[in-house]
Amino acid sequence: MKIIVCGAGAWGTAVAISAAAHPDRHTVTLWARSSAQLQAMQAVRCNARYLPDAPFPAALQLAGGDADELLARAQASDLVVLAAPMAALRGLLSTLGSCRAPVAWLCKGFEASPPNSGLFGLLGHEIRAQVAPDLIAGVLSGPSFAQEVAAARPTALVAASEHAAVRDALVQAFHGPSVRVYANDDIVGVEVGGAVKNVLAIATGLCDGLALGLNARAALITRGLAEMTRLGLALGARVDTFMGLSGLGDLVLTATGDLSRNRRVGLLLAEGRTLDEAVASLGHVAEGVYCARTVVQRARLLGVEMPISEGVVSLLDGSRTPAQVVAALMERDPAVEGA
Repeated sequence: MKIIVCGAGAWGTAVAISAAAHPDRHTVTLWARSSAQLQAMQAVRCNARYLPDAPFPAALQLAGGDADELLARAQASDLVVLAAPMAALRGLLSTLGSCRAPVAWLCKGFEASPPNSGLFGLLGHEIRAQVAPDLIAGVLSGPSFAQEVAAARPTALVAASEHAAVRDALVQAFHGPSVRVYANDDIVGVEVGGAVKNVLAIATGLCDGLALGLNARAALITRGLAEMTRLGLALGARVDTFMGLSGLGDLVLTATGDLSRNRRVGLLLAEGRTLDEAVASLGHVAEGVYCARTVVQRARLLGVEMPISEGVVSLLDGSRTPAQVVAALMERDPAVEGA
């Protein structure tokens, strides 16, 4: 199988390593936008910036170039994997709009909405419908840290698409000794889970940073799952998806794992760091910071109540302190569980 992974960040590098080490001997190319990064990886046969402890398999090929070069390589592939942040997905899908191969993205989140525009950002499948309606595409998601995938530690992922060809290609590419891939045709639910869990992880990081205790963390995760499910159902998802890998699984990992960038943002804000300081210290993108406002905006438009996500937005906007966010959540009126 011929696979091209577009984007040489931590996650793109990890999935490229995983696919290149697959027993089926896939032909895998990792494509880097930056020529300087490409040269550096070629020199040392690893991604020293993002995954310095993960050497490239001998079979992993490296490439770079402009959009035309990327499209040409994609046309000759059996699967194209887009490993770029949410902010870059629209441009990449536009570039690959005429690609005949199955395409899958790895980013999790809502596209950021323009400030004061009255518009709201979209999920990946909604962007694809706008800019590349003929593309056969989907998403690879689930609870996964790049470092662990690159190190071949046991991981379970979900391949979501309305197109069986995309689901089948993702299973063929990545299902192996260290990675299980489950197919799911509920792309709405999978993408909502992947987006909202990042916002909720900021809240649990705040909870841990303020030393509120394990009871509080459990409450946040559980009620956060309820928020996620409500929004997903309003957008047309199935409820069972949120009890699976891209819902409960990814939420637990991102909200509790020390490798979680979004959780780290919450921890740093609890320490008194500014948002700019917290984001700058990561060295990577924390998608929850960029999609939190869109999550809340879409929930409001749909009449969906998401108090934890609302609290995260007020914290990121600077309108509330960490202590005020916690107080606002605890002062809410009593409610029936399940409501």
